Order: sequence, then C-alpha cells, then structure tokens
Amino acid sequence: MKNYELIDNEAAKQYEFHVDGTVPRIEYIKARDKIYLTHTEVPKGLEGRGIGTALVKAALEDVEKQELTLVPLCPFVALYIKRHPEWKKLVLKGINIA
Repeated sequence: MKNYELIDNEAAKQYEFHVDGTVPRIEYIKARDKIYLTHTEVPKGLEGRGIGTALVKAALEDVEKQELTLVPLCPFVALYIKRHPEWKKLVLKGINIA
C-alpha cells in the first residue's frame, strides 16, 4: 500500500491526506492534553483501498508523538483500536472500546 503524507490541518481541525485531488480526513477537537477524534471521512471514489485505515494509523502515531490522551468518538477509529489493541494505551482511562 502507498504511503500518504499525514497533514495536521490545525485551521480546519482535521488530519488529512491529499489523494488524487481529494481530501480523506479525520476531524478532531483538541482540549489541553486530550484529542477527540470525532469523524472520519473518505471520499466515495477512494473507499475500499485501505486509505481510511492508513489515515487512522497515521493519526494515532501523531497523537502518540504529541503525548495526547485519545478520546475516540468516531466509530471507525474505535473499531480500528478494537482490531489493533496495541493502541488502547492512548485511550482515556475508563473508556471502553467494545
């Protein structure tokens, strides 16, 4: 799979890739030492290519690098963490990823 460059677009409050003239993204809210990942969106023409999964992984790597506590409000992000439990270490204590 191709590697895409993760862009933290702070003005738009989203992580994004630029792919074939489109912008797959994860919207977020940052509050002090926490980051709430609220919504993941991959344009229709890019679905099924693993881009959403790659975007979540890249975003989680950035969250870890910034030493932020993650609150995964987006169901897609929560499902990724459920499937990759090594990322649970970033999640706010007391939040159950079911």
